[in-house]
Amino acid sequence: MTRDEILRGRLKLWQPDEGPRVTMDTVLLAAYVRPRRRAPSAFIELGAAAGAVSFMLALRFPEKFSILGIEIQEDLEALARRNRLENGFGENVAFRRMDLRNHRTLPPESFDGLVVNPPYEEEGRGRKSPSEADFIARQSACCGLPDIFGAARWLLKTRGRFFAVFRAGRLAEFLALMIGGGIEPKRLRLVHPREGERANLFLVEGLKGGGPGLTVEPPLFVYDGAGNHTPDLLKAYEPEGLPCFQPKSRRVVK
Repeated sequence: MTRDEILRGRLKLWQPDEGPRVTMDTVLLAAYVRPRRRAPSAFIELGAAAGAVSFMLALRFPEKFSILGIEIQEDLEALARRNRLENGFGENVAFRRMDLRNHRTLPPESFDGLVVNPPYEEEGRGRKSPSEADFIARQSACCGLPDIFGAARWLLKTRGRFFAVFRAGRLAEFLALMIGGGIEPKRLRLVHPREGERANLFLVEGLKGGGPGLTVEPPLFVYDGAGNHTPDLLKAYEPEGLPCFQPKSRRVVK
């Protein structure tokens, strides 16, 4: 187990040597989230691991924001609780050991927002990790996409917001299940290693009960031509997070 400085030292986390650790995907997801304006927001994180995304969001939105992280693995949930205490977070950040497939044990429509970094691999595909914690985090043995959207449909309020990061190669499948679960995609941003290379990730925001209308935002490139992190990527590590690109209003010319 290691204790690492995250977000340039603003957060210090205990993490397992083997298993889910903070990656660029983690930071991008937390940086992409936006809660409701001027009103309290109650969020839930599915598969919180050691609590990184929940803590990043609590740092970004210190006022009128609360989050519950649920985690199926006992040792990871214990780490999240330890990290909460050692980083001085208050009661607005909480964790519970829970299988998200048992989401109906929580009150229906009780959250304004939901955030999730689902396992990227389908069960039985890809190389099996020797670490059980890593296997659960990377493959859908305990958490498939239908489970995610079933939980989101139950837990989110009408007009509640859904945020996720996922593998670009499964974008069509993801959006189809998302719409089928009653969550309309509203914002989409593709993440590319470099300009000229295919996307390997996407970030998406959805709205439960929302109407059609998707904003495809400018692509995010991780590295520039010289191999340095791009200014766009570095914004994800700042307190403001990634910008939200709003569609421009149309002017009708008579």
